[in-house]
Amino acid sequence: MVATLAIRDTGNQPIADVDETVETVVRYRWRVPMSAPRALPGTGETPQYLAGALLKASGGEFVIDLFDPGEIVPAFAITDAVRDRKVPAGFTWLGYDQGKIPASALISAKPFGMEPWAYIGWWFHADGRELTDRIYAGHGMKPILCGIIGPETAGWFAEPLTSAQDLEGLKIRFAGLGGKVLQRLGASVTMLPAGEIFQALETGVIDATEFSQPVTDEALGFARIASYNYFPGWHQPFSTTHLVVNLETWKSLSSSDQGLLEGMCTSAVAFSLGLSETLQGPVIARFRDMGVTTSKLPEDMLNLLEKTTNQLLDEEAARDEEFAEILASQRAYHKVYREWHNLAYLDRDE
Repeated sequence: MVATLAIRDTGNQPIADVDETVETVVRYRWRVPMSAPRALPGTGETPQYLAGALLKASGGEFVIDLFDPGEIVPAFAITDAVRDRKVPAGFTWLGYDQGKIPASALISAKPFGMEPWAYIGWWFHADGRELTDRIYAGHGMKPILCGIIGPETAGWFAEPLTSAQDLEGLKIRFAGLGGKVLQRLGASVTMLPAGEIFQALETGVIDATEFSQPVTDEALGFARIASYNYFPGWHQPFSTTHLVVNLETWKSLSSSDQGLLEGMCTSAVAFSLGLSETLQGPVIARFRDMGVTTSKLPEDMLNLLEKTTNQLLDEEAARDEEFAEILASQRAYHKVYREWHNLAYLDRDE
């Protein structure tokens, strides 16, 4: 098919330098829904980078049209749409699959888990990718690691936290395994997509929230409502995003096209981690100018959160074989990695 290449507007990030007047053979044009809006800083840049890199590397032959949550698929239904072949692929956080694929919570983030660069090692050089492929193949999908960021904030609160007792009865938006940990400590946990959090916080439907890193939380307006922003991101020291491809669609691609897609996603991993580490410092400074108190959680609270996390992980592993396999793999990798990390990396204030 010969067609004049049309490039979908991608908002705040130009996707590629391609001459729109040149007729190009477009071999693939995929509709790709996202679980977070493309205009949201800290999350929207990476899928746009991927679309642009793929377009350029393919000479305009592989086009990804990005769609915000709700345009064609709800934010939490990306993998359902991919599995059912309603779309060829989607860009999402796999932790939203926790209800039907328990191990996805470890693949997307793990409380008190690895640093993002260690996760990258586990994925590419240990058995992370192979284990994930096997689990998701059973659901008709092929996940490709296509982005990663460092720690999120521990959350936004209207009142300061002084002890674990402050969590009892707290209505909070929280995701993944971290939400289950808070539930065990007495919090009332709910899941909301990005676009609904501000109103819920403003109207008192929830008392507190977490979502992502400071630059993303700033764009969502949390600092205008909640004055206390806590760290570290114990629940998500890394957060991944994956391009999830329908398995039959994936198998229909040639090996060279599969390699192109995986290569561009690997490039997007580096892009996303570098960008996320660059953006946060200036935002923290702006928070302080707005009167936001940024501080670390009390040490005794962190100890309790870690103890509760380990109990929860062991119980989840006892219930689900795939969860147990991923958890054992990550723990084994992390244990050996820490030998290197604790010797090699500086740990001091500068």
